[in-house]
Amino acid sequence: MDPGDKLANAMREIQIAFFDIDGTLVDMDWKKMTETMRQTLITLHEKGILLVIATGRPPFRVPVFEGVSFDAYMTFNGSYCYDSRGILIHSHAIPSADAEKIVRNAARIHHPCVAAGRDRLVCNGADQNLIDYFAISKQTLKKSDDFDSFLEKEEVYQIMCGCVREEYDSVLKGVKGAEITAWWPRAVDIIPKGSGKNIGVEKILSFFHLSRDQAIAFGDGGNDIPMLKSVGMGVAMGNSTDEVRNAASYVCPSVKEEGITQFFRELNIL
Repeated sequence: MDPGDKLANAMREIQIAFFDIDGTLVDMDWKKMTETMRQTLITLHEKGILLVIATGRPPFRVPVFEGVSFDAYMTFNGSYCYDSRGILIHSHAIPSADAEKIVRNAARIHHPCVAAGRDRLVCNGADQNLIDYFAISKQTLKKSDDFDSFLEKEEVYQIMCGCVREEYDSVLKGVKGAEITAWWPRAVDIIPKGSGKNIGVEKILSFFHLSRDQAIAFGDGGNDIPMLKSVGMGVAMGNSTDEVRNAASYVCPSVKEEGITQFFRELNIL
């Protein structure tokens, strides 16, 4: 069978599609979704394919794309998932003691942190790495007066810290209930151990009574690798690193080239 026919046959089984945001649905330079991408999502939904956002962002930072209806949302890199009605599908927070230890470890190497709960985020300062990291999604940071009490009282689903790979071990020293995922070289998302976009995929597929072979996922960053490996059809964007490309079943053109739209057009889905 021709590889193109094999792909087309596999695509006929797809009933749900997972999409990363930054670098996948939205170009990180343009910081907005193109009209072509918007129409692609609308058409996929009209054809009966369930649409899922799969992002490292918290729920309150997920953008609304006019006219596009998503059926579920995977936020915090899979640690907090819910459907379009707000029904909770999965929740897994970082243990409080580990959250406090991460912040102390980061302070020892002179890095501030941002802690995110379900409804808001707090920070104990901002260096250039964190400022630039949040600017990617058009966010600004302001030091919080209640940072310490937030760590004590609220469920923390993710901690963001501006650091490089050589500092990962220092940030997680003595931490047992959290791990690092990263899609940008100068900052990390610290998530609950045993979490990740693959877990989000598993929980959402179970919620909709679907199998991995009925799922497709698109991503471009290191934090997308577990997701791309956990669906029947994992597609890396052309702007991905080699590591992400190697983890995927297929590679489509870059987000700037309307890669997702091209992928579906070549399969006569659009």
